[in-house]
Amino acid sequence: MRLLLALMWVLHWLPLPLLGRFGSAVGSVLFVLLKTRRKIALTNLRLCMPELSEAERVTLARQHFQAYSRSVWERAILWWAPKARLQRLIKVEPGVPLAAIQAGPVILLCPHFVCLDVAGVAAMLETNVCSMYVQQKNKVFDEVLRRGRSRFRPVQLFSRKEGVKPIIRALREGLPYFMLPDMDFGDKDSAFVPFFGIPAATLTAPGRIAAVTGAAVIPVIATFLPNYQGWRVKFYPAWENYPGDDMAEAARRMNAFIEERVREAPAEYFWTHKRFKTRPPGQPSLYANGQPGTAQTEPVRYT
Repeated sequence: MRLLLALMWVLHWLPLPLLGRFGSAVGSVLFVLLKTRRKIALTNLRLCMPELSEAERVTLARQHFQAYSRSVWERAILWWAPKARLQRLIKVEPGVPLAAIQAGPVILLCPHFVCLDVAGVAAMLETNVCSMYVQQKNKVFDEVLRRGRSRFRPVQLFSRKEGVKPIIRALREGLPYFMLPDMDFGDKDSAFVPFFGIPAATLTAPGRIAAVTGAAVIPVIATFLPNYQGWRVKFYPAWENYPGDDMAEAARRMNAFIEERVREAPAEYFWTHKRFKTRPPGQPSLYANGQPGTAQTEPVRYT
């Protein structure tokens, strides 16, 4: 790991077009080598995009591996490049919502696109934030990751084991909460709502926290700019009348928004995560042997 991080530090001096192309090339190799992750990505794409041909899904999965690998190598720039270089490479649209942050509690809702770390940097270049953090297994990498994510401003990081109380306290103290809402953490504190028509265990925490604190929920999506020119970070308008009284409906609304953004940049969504691992009672695993769409694995779909 130390050697890998040393290589990343050396490579961060490269122009971004060279580093990005290097990352994409590594991703092409990983697509061939990482058979289990490739299978997960293709399963997700069969479930979420049945309108595509199998050849189109394979191409999209390969592009995802390239994008994910590229984002990992480009983190070297986020971790070690000077502030001025980051400001040149990160295009923020229309801007970090500082007025909303100063006006009251704010949840910055950042789905799992491969460039999500860029969204975090864009926010931290302008304001302090808090977020939830999962400790990495490798201590050396964990230390570098923590230092890289907090090198411009101190960041309050909370463990999932601590629950939502410290998050609510931080929001009430005026600290925006950078939230990653769209992974499968099991059925606890989740609702089964559609994601691309498939029942997906979806956290209700965004709605519950917004209801308790009165926080505005402002989505933020980070994607690649064309031709290896940098990254685009887009802050969307705060959701109106959110979350309402029905937390399951709030989760459904969130998933629908994420679906729209995924279709805009499909290769950049985190397809190698088992998004549908947790199933409603009585429904079989979608990641077992066989392909979704066969008689044995045809999933229940929402209409």
